[in-house]
Amino acid sequence: MYAYIPVKDVARARKFYEEKLGFKPKQEIEGGVVYEFGKGTAGFLYPTENAGTSRASQAFWQVDDIEREVAELKRRGVQFEDYDMPDMQKRSSIFIGGGAKVAWFKDTEGNILAVVEEAA
Repeated sequence: MYAYIPVKDVARARKFYEEKLGFKPKQEIEGGVVYEFGKGTAGFLYPTENAGTSRASQAFWQVDDIEREVAELKRRGVQFEDYDMPDMQKRSSIFIGGGAKVAWFKDTEGNILAVVEEAA
């Protein structure tokens, strides 16, 4: 998977992705930046005025321990979203239901992102 993530302010978004999410830049291309996320996946932050206009999730990162990941991201200052989802239980920013545990958050550009763990 190679995600394209729209950003209005590349410098501001880089601080979030590098300092809050802990990603290391791989390459700068045409005013944007590429990150390798792991297991053969990557993403490209690209400049556009359309950033943050989608009301749907832009990217999900599969994790092995969502509770640990959410705690670490909160420690780094990431704020998680609170959605009204009656078919899911919520515990400490993590929604549980449909065979998964999911925690949504937004980047500095308004893009909706998430970490997800398959429920046992």
